[in-house]
Amino acid sequence: MPFPVTVNEMTFTCRQCGTCCMSLGDYIVINEQLGPFTFACESVSTGTPFIAVIDEDKRELFADRAFSDENPSACRFLRPGGGLVRCTIHRDSPAQCKSYRCTVMRITDGEGMPLGRVTGTLALHSDAPGLRTVWDEVVRKRPLSDDEAEVWIAAFLRNRGFRVE
Repeated sequence: MPFPVTVNEMTFTCRQCGTCCMSLGDYIVINEQLGPFTFACESVSTGTPFIAVIDEDKRELFADRAFSDENPSACRFLRPGGGLVRCTIHRDSPAQCKSYRCTVMRITDGEGMPLGRVTGTLALHSDAPGLRTVWDEVVRKRPLSDDEAEVWIAAFLRNRGFRVE
């Protein structure tokens, strides 16, 4: 089940699809196993060491190493289960993981030229003036529920001539 995370008063609902972590195998390194579910690790991009303890409710998932063996570029702490792909160290994950917000939409013009993207907080990241103008209309009119908003925003942008992936 997706879970909400609040950062800077903006809520992001993680879909637990695992896409963001499928290439983090080289960025989060396990240096040493300290116990059955405790690891000395390093966030390579920042050079920051951290201790990771497998979340109690995900220890059974973590015990199955087949996913890691089949996906060597994925984060060593990523595991599938129940139709989701989950971080098994969510509580102890490094700052780069906690602050990451996925891209839920990529927006292009009618010919496929990139114009911007929408992140999991439903925030637009774009410098394209035409898209920014339409986005102001999105902000004024979108439904209050984030569950409905993503589908509504994509349809709204398509109706204005943008391509949304």
